[in-house]
Amino acid sequence: MTGILLLALILISLRLAATLALLALNRREVRRWAGSPPPAVAAIMDGPTYARAVDYSLAKSAFAMVTAVYDAVLLGFIFLSGILPALLARVSAWGPPGAAWPGAVFLILVVVLLGACSLPFDAWEQFRLEARFGFNRSGPGLWFMDKVKGLAVGLAIGFPLLWVLLALVHRAGPAWWVWGFALVFGFQLAMIVIYPRVILPLFNRLSPLPEGDLRTRLFALGERTGFRASTIEVMDGSKRSGHSNAFFTGFGRFRRIVLFDTLIGQLAPEELEAVLAHEIGHYRCGHIPKHLALSGALMAASFAVIAWLVRAPWFNAGFGFPPGSLAGSFLLFGLLSGLITFWFSPLGHLLSRRHEFEADAFARRAMGAATPLVGALRRLAEKNLSNLTPHPWFSAFHYSHPTLVEREKALALGG
Repeated sequence: MTGILLLALILISLRLAATLALLALNRREVRRWAGSPPPAVAAIMDGPTYARAVDYSLAKSAFAMVTAVYDAVLLGFIFLSGILPALLARVSAWGPPGAAWPGAVFLILVVVLLGACSLPFDAWEQFRLEARFGFNRSGPGLWFMDKVKGLAVGLAIGFPLLWVLLALVHRAGPAWWVWGFALVFGFQLAMIVIYPRVILPLFNRLSPLPEGDLRTRLFALGERTGFRASTIEVMDGSKRSGHSNAFFTGFGRFRRIVLFDTLIGQLAPEELEAVLAHEIGHYRCGHIPKHLALSGALMAASFAVIAWLVRAPWFNAGFGFPPGSLAGSFLLFGLLSGLITFWFSPLGHLLSRRHEFEADAFARRAMGAATPLVGALRRLAEKNLSNLTPHPWFSAFHYSHPTLVEREKALALGG
C-alpha cells in the first residue's frame, strides 16, 4: 500500500468518524428537547406537529448514519480494489493513443456506476422514509423515468463537455488549466439561462401564475424593490413531494421567478410576498455575484491543483493509474476533494447564513414589518417538519440557513 493511498483511507475514516459523531450529537440534542421544547420552539409548533418533527429528524439522521457508512466503505473498496485503473485501461484500449474521448467515456462510466450504487438508498429514502411522513407524492414509474431522464441529460451534456475539456488539455500546453477553468465556468454561467428554459421543463411542468391578487402583489413587490422578472411561473412540485420552495433563475431579461405549487397552497398571499421579498433580497444585496465570484475562485484553484497533481509522479501511481493520466487525475480529485472540503464546510455555511440574515432584513424592510416573513417561516417549518433544535456543531457543518429561532430573534431585533 502506497503512502498516498494510506492517507486517503485515513481521511475517509476521519470524515466518517466526524459525520457519525455529529449525527449522534444531533440525535441527542433532538431527544433532549423531545418532551419539553424550549419556549421559543413551543411558540412555533403545536405539540403533535413538534412530535412528528422530532420523529422525522431522528429517522433522517438514522438513515444518514447508514448511508455515511456505506459511502465510506464503497469509497475505500474502490481505492483498494484497483477497479478504476483496470476500467481506465480497458476503455483506453478502445481508441488510438492520445485520443481524448476514451477518457471522457471512462469518467462518464464511473459517474454512472457510482450513481447506480446509490439507487437502492434513493429508493428507500423516497418510498419508505419520505412516504412514512407523508411527503412522497411520486410513484415508482415517475421515479424511474426521472432517473432515466437524468441519465440521458447527463450523457448529452457531460460527455461532450468532458471530451472538449480533455482535448483542450492535450493541446493548450502547461497553461491548460486556465483554459479548462474558463471552459467549465463559462458553461456554468450558460446553464443559469439554459437550465430553466430547456432542462427543468423535461422534469416539471411550468405554467404562468394566473391573473389575480397574488400575481398583482408579487409584480408590485418586484417593481418597488427594483427586481423586474420576465415572468412568474408555478412549478408542479407536488407531483413528487410535499416539500415546498421558491427561487428565481437567470439574469437580465432572462430572469424569472418560480414558485412551487405546494408553496402557494401552504402560505397566505402576504406570506408568499414576504418569501419572494427574501429571495429578492439575495439579488439586491449582491449575494448572487458574490457567490459566483467565490465559486469561480474555488474552481480556478481546483484546476490549478489538478494541473499540479497531473505532473506529480506519486499521485496517479499511488492509486494505480498511469503517470500523467488526465482522466485519472480528474477522477481522483473529484473523489478525494470532498474528504478535505468537509472540514471547511462550516466556513461556507457561515457566509451563507450571513447572507440569509441579510435577505431576511431586506424582506422585513420591503414588507414594512417582520410579521409576514415570520408567519411564512413558521408555516414552512411546520409543513416541512423542520428540526428546530439542532446541535450547534451539527448546524455548523450541515445547515446553510440559520435555525428558525435564530432568524426570528434577528428579525425581532430589527436585523
